[in-house]
Amino acid sequence: MRDPAAVVTLGEGWTPLLPLPRLGRHLDLADLWMKDEGCNPTGTFKARGAAVGVSRARELGITALRMPTAGNAGGAWAAYAARAGCALVVVMPADAPAINRKEAVVTGAHTYLVDGLISDAGAIVGRYGARDPAFDASTLKEPYRIEGKKTMGYEIAEQFGWELPEAIIYPAGGGVGVIGIWKALAEMTELGWVHGRWPRLVVVQAEGCRPLVDAFLRGAQASEFWTGAATIAAGLRVPKALGDFLVLRAVRETGGTAIAVSDAEIVDAMGLLARQEGAWVCPEGAAAIAAAKKLRASGFFAPSDRVVVLNTGTGLKYPDLVTADLPVLPAGGEIPQ
Repeated sequence: MRDPAAVVTLGEGWTPLLPLPRLGRHLDLADLWMKDEGCNPTGTFKARGAAVGVSRARELGITALRMPTAGNAGGAWAAYAARAGCALVVVMPADAPAINRKEAVVTGAHTYLVDGLISDAGAIVGRYGARDPAFDASTLKEPYRIEGKKTMGYEIAEQFGWELPEAIIYPAGGGVGVIGIWKALAEMTELGWVHGRWPRLVVVQAEGCRPLVDAFLRGAQASEFWTGAATIAAGLRVPKALGDFLVLRAVRETGGTAIAVSDAEIVDAMGLLARQEGAWVCPEGAAAIAAAKKLRASGFFAPSDRVVVLNTGTGLKYPDLVTADLPVLPAGGEIPQ
């Protein structure tokens, strides 16, 4: 950005880095933390990329954008596009969370649903671009989204007084956040702001869609398209990430790993974190908690390691994942003993 007048913001960034002492004791991780991206505008880390991407588009005179989304990115980009006065065409899976569809609609985006996955939405957006001049803001098809997301890495370092943690666990669908944090680590090292070993970057995916995990375990440089992707974590339902080779490189170069968790483990972790720490996180963030548990049990983490889990969004967007069969008392009734 060169023109401050072009900046489009809704107050994103500088999200809290919260210690999780009770959950840490439960998992035998004495120095467990959570970077809570659910406090961003539109409730997810996607606000960071949207803020920079839309700002730069505005600075360049772009007035119309198009993009596929698994859900949350569409809601975020729709909000920032509305703030900037830009038109936006969004295509998302028909089974994306209802709140994501409503976010895009209420902020005026031209919203379409596809009976398929984000890969199908991307194909539709690509065909649309052949006959419409709207700029393609798809993941890694413009260079600015990652510049917004890398700020998570800068903030984690600054919030720890420029002392890096031993590990950062990130739930990866497209994996741009992992690439962004990796980029931030390189920049901060070159600037002399941080020193020593970088955090091990850990990628977590769902068992029902684990292309990056399988590629990592095979020693492959890129992933294969995952057929039949299915998980309750919509943000992890990405059958092939465009930047998969960069995600895998970031994990390997930092001595990290890639791990998959089941939907049942995600739901259990969501409830455990809420009961232990009062934080209701999105299923993707809960996947990172589930991964921390498995990695400590396997010995990948030592009890004293400082581990940061990235919660990428608020659990308030996923009310259907919590069931509550509550007793109804009659008016004038009493709470039973």
